[in-house]
Amino acid sequence: MNPSPSARAGRTFFIADLHLTDERPAATGRFFRFLQDEVAGADALYILGDLFEAWIGDDHDERVAGDTAERLAALTKAGTRVYFMHGNRDFLLAERYAARARMALLPDPTRIDLYGVPTLLMHGDTLCTDDTAYQNFRHRARHPLTRALLHRLPRAWRQRLAREARAGSEAAKVRKAAEIMDVNVDEVVRVLREQQARRLIHGHTHRPAQHVHHVDGRACERWVMPDWYTRWGYVVCDATGCTLRMDAL
Repeated sequence: MNPSPSARAGRTFFIADLHLTDERPAATGRFFRFLQDEVAGADALYILGDLFEAWIGDDHDERVAGDTAERLAALTKAGTRVYFMHGNRDFLLAERYAARARMALLPDPTRIDLYGVPTLLMHGDTLCTDDTAYQNFRHRARHPLTRALLHRLPRAWRQRLAREARAGSEAAKVRKAAEIMDVNVDEVVRVLREQQARRLIHGHTHRPAQHVHHVDGRACERWVMPDWYTRWGYVVCDATGCTLRMDAL
């Protein structure tokens, strides 16, 4: 039996790396059931990047984009706040689509008070400082001039560039050592100290787990969310703490 909306109040959900696309309807169906069965009635839903497999601009024409906006807007109208932080696949998502989905855009990183715990939210890619090739690419791609140029290109050109970027990303992963694509622990400690946070929640690495880092003598939690390729999952928090939950699609 699913919990009633009143039972879900006082809970906040976190997801990342769903990589939704019309080509993967199982993940889309699982996401919509998750919104209805798990999130409805909760305090908030935080989407920490890569909601979509690719995002060429707010004129993105995949059916999943429209259906997702409709579901998220309904969730917000029913009283659950929805927040979105850009990932490396959907950093071109802008105010027009956010307004359509009735979700608030967040900078990366964002620090919140989560039931009394200072909690840092990130997509997670900036923590992977050992992957210098990716960090250089990220810096160029996120530059305001690059983004402005991309927004001005015809949609067909942007679609082609997105396909080429996806193919290049997959090829690059094969050539890299696995540990290079994971977070740098020193960087994790640095941002926790800098942001004065006791908890960090992020995605990007597709390595779901709970970690503990010691920062200036204090134990700090780090929660890593799963992707939604063959499994699906999320982090849910309340006043007693956080839990990582996963299941098969």
